[in-house]
Amino acid sequence: MIDHSFTAMASPCRLLLQGEPEACQAAAQAAEAEVKRIEAKYSRYRDDSELSRINRLAGQITDIDSETQQLLHYAQVCWQQSDGLFDISAGILRQAWDFKTQRLPSQQQLQPLLQRIGWQRAELNEHSLLMPTGMEIDLGGLGKEYAADQAALMCRQHGIDTGIIDLGGDLHILGPRGQHPWQLGVRHPREDKAFAQLPVYQGGMASSGDYERYFERDGQRFCHLLNPHTGMPVSYWASITVLAPTCLLAGTLSTIAMLKQHQALPWLKQQQLHFLAIRPDLSYELRSC
Repeated sequence: MIDHSFTAMASPCRLLLQGEPEACQAAAQAAEAEVKRIEAKYSRYRDDSELSRINRLAGQITDIDSETQQLLHYAQVCWQQSDGLFDISAGILRQAWDFKTQRLPSQQQLQPLLQRIGWQRAELNEHSLLMPTGMEIDLGGLGKEYAADQAALMCRQHGIDTGIIDLGGDLHILGPRGQHPWQLGVRHPREDKAFAQLPVYQGGMASSGDYERYFERDGQRFCHLLNPHTGMPVSYWASITVLAPTCLLAGTLSTIAMLKQHQALPWLKQQQLHFLAIRPDLSYELRSC
């Protein structure tokens, strides 16, 4: 077993790989390189990224490659399946919400931003994208999860099929430890410890919660998960963890469920996947497949 750590996508990343040592080392290097390639390509913090280029060309027909087209098509399906709640054009709301200064935005601040949101107004084709002038997209809701799956692919290409890819808590489990599952902790949404452990043999595991970026005002918690229709944070769940065949699927399903608030449970049950949904009072719903 090798334990390989690095930093990418503003997160601590860790690869636990089991197999022949040289193959594990080669797999770890390839996986890290792939994660950093995806970060460089889709980071909104880099002026030279593909994402920044696309945003600069809003209002014009923009050529895109097949990888970008596939990611945007996936985001489009998520928009459709979430009734517009999962919207990659909603990242501009961060211009109104500042979780460091802990100021509540006014409706006058939110309204012009809300008018620029709406993925349904973009035209995505096989090789091109046309976004309305003023629209910006942000792949923060799926980039790290996609990178975890791609890192896992690199490991499998090097013959490694046992281990864990952990990109800041977004996990891809390559395969079980012999006949036994990995026991993976789910973060407690209010304390610095695990709330529960879930047995996982293979696939993706991701959590979405109100504890990553937030502030409290008059007993109310305001978190970074924002409804693109209102510009306001969700509040119904403290966290939702989903197990799925891929990390990308687990991550987007957990985020959509948080955004669906009181409608999350029936929607999650329709997906027929394993999940743990924790309320702010720490009561919870667990579904085992």
